[in-house]
Amino acid sequence: MSFLQPAMLFALPAIALPIIIHLINQRRFQTVNWAAMQFLLTANKMSRGYARIRQWLILAARTLAVAGLLFAVARPLSSGLLGIAAGGQTDTTIVLLDRSASMTQRGPEGESKLQSGLNQLVDSLNLLPSGRYVLIDSATGKPQEFESPEDLLKAAESKPVSATADLTKMLETTEEYLRSNRPSRCEVWICSDVRKADWKPDSGQWETVRRSLLELPQMIRIHLLAYPDIDKRNRSLRVTSVQRIQREQGAELLLSLRIEQGATENELTRFPIRLEIDGARSEFEVEMSGSQFDLVNYAIPIDSNQTRGWGRVSIPSDSHPADNEYFFVYDQSVERKTWIVAEDPEAVVPLKLVASVPPQPNILCSATILTPKQVIGTADDQPALVIWQAAIPAPDTPLASWLKQVKAPILFFPPEQIGGESYAGVGWTQWREKESKVSTWVGDQGLLSSTQSGAALPLGELTVQRAAGIQGATISLATLDGDAPLLSQAITEQGEVYFMGTTVAPTASSLATDGIVIYAIIQRAIAIGTQTQGNTRQLIAGTTPPPRGQGWQQIAGNSQSLSTDYPLHAGIYRDGERLLAVNRSEAEDQAFIVPRDQVTSLFGDLDFDRIDDRAGNSSSLIQEIWRLFLIGMLIALIAEAALCLPKRVKSKRVSIADQAGSDRPLGQGSAT
Repeated sequence: MSFLQPAMLFALPAIALPIIIHLINQRRFQTVNWAAMQFLLTANKMSRGYARIRQWLILAARTLAVAGLLFAVARPLSSGLLGIAAGGQTDTTIVLLDRSASMTQRGPEGESKLQSGLNQLVDSLNLLPSGRYVLIDSATGKPQEFESPEDLLKAAESKPVSATADLTKMLETTEEYLRSNRPSRCEVWICSDVRKADWKPDSGQWETVRRSLLELPQMIRIHLLAYPDIDKRNRSLRVTSVQRIQREQGAELLLSLRIEQGATENELTRFPIRLEIDGARSEFEVEMSGSQFDLVNYAIPIDSNQTRGWGRVSIPSDSHPADNEYFFVYDQSVERKTWIVAEDPEAVVPLKLVASVPPQPNILCSATILTPKQVIGTADDQPALVIWQAAIPAPDTPLASWLKQVKAPILFFPPEQIGGESYAGVGWTQWREKESKVSTWVGDQGLLSSTQSGAALPLGELTVQRAAGIQGATISLATLDGDAPLLSQAITEQGEVYFMGTTVAPTASSLATDGIVIYAIIQRAIAIGTQTQGNTRQLIAGTTPPPRGQGWQQIAGNSQSLSTDYPLHAGIYRDGERLLAVNRSEAEDQAFIVPRDQVTSLFGDLDFDRIDDRAGNSSSLIQEIWRLFLIGMLIALIAEAALCLPKRVKSKRVSIADQAGSDRPLGQGSAT
């Protein structure tokens, strides 16, 4: 329990006033022994115990009445957030708001998690005074001050977006703001649905953020308003691939999509899928049972002259509307080129073979092996993937400049001779000769995600005899026994940059002999790079900088979104001659919640508390309960008055007739 006027609690010693008055009154009388009173004292011995108990009850009632008055004046609060303790007005209140697509999930009343969280925050902050209010939202990540809690409901920075949140970055921004502005006392409120995609609980950044916050001199309290409920009946849609095929009889699109639902029962359901291709709409029905449905290469006839365009696929809306539609763009097929840069061409022959085999017959793939010297003259040509198994070039060299100009994904393999250079802040450490297996990997998204049939990649069957260490700021995608990294993604704004800790040599690993894993990794990296070629782009919301110059023009999507926020919202946009499709990340469709104990451990020794809520809940998180203390005071006063009433003495009269009717002779006994 906390108080809005905690200073009034300093008057609590006043509850001792009834006891002090009682002791003073006792000293006003002196005891004088009087022989005639001894008989009365003897007669009252039996009632002394009750009288003493009554006196203590009267004293307790008076004490409770004073205490009830003091607590009522202090304005106590009732809250599930036990950490909101007394301490007076907060200097700064910072709100970390998760605006990710998953926060649009609606409750039974039709209100989303985001809207419910905002309403609860406004009600709570109105009861907790603060000198300054600051909002850090997951989309922009910038601190923005607002005058009153009600401004949260009006701000454009509190509206939902399709981009995934990053709680560690938001806490880093919080730490930087506190270090720059130096408030004396700070309350941090986090509103989130605690999804793994947003919290990244396995990231090493948590240790850094936690240590930085603990080192701050200010008093910081962190409160988490969590919405962990998941609708098991939710159904999500994602387009897995789109290809334009030119045939003799005309052109068509081959559309592949995946539908997932939380219910795992095998009950057969039918529902429509709506298609919109360049403004033309159509619809067809599908049957689904179980948790996953895959539609592969669904043929859609299009005009032969239509070489480039856009489309939208949607399913009937449910409690989570953000994952019920998906946008895509298409273009003429281009050759998927892979450049393999290696000092020893013989060592990368298996990689050339894997990159040259297309995943489908109608896709043209090619791979070329180049030495570091040969790659300098190819600056004007852009491949779909660059595989680099050579020494990382030193800064300010032609090779380093060439790498910075590459727009395609780059996959680094360790060279035989490890140097001290790094790329994007990531480099190699010395080789380790130890046979090990893959212990963990991220199988819900990215290069190591499951296949279209839902089967996981067989990473657990791989054997690694030699591995080079990976050092720098990375996101671990796969680790070996002992937490040694096998595949990591560099944290950089340049694009997709990956580091593989071993090679395809038979003496280093079984990647070449068990070729499924390395084939999936390379082909998926090529598919990502293909999106950067031509005049169409498939983009993930929140990963593209805001448009400059004339900006983007919206063709389809949320018409209420601001033009400067287009990269944050799913839709179709035109940027000059290019068509852009923006969608939520694949991780947004994975309804994995961080366990409660793990969330608590992420904050460690920080002053942290949590309350779980649900979408649509209208009951306040914090309520003033001073009326209860006033009622308690009145009850104590009534009880004190009742105990102070004089005792009624009942007289008993015995008649002569009663005595005559008894067995005793008349005159014996006594009468009153």
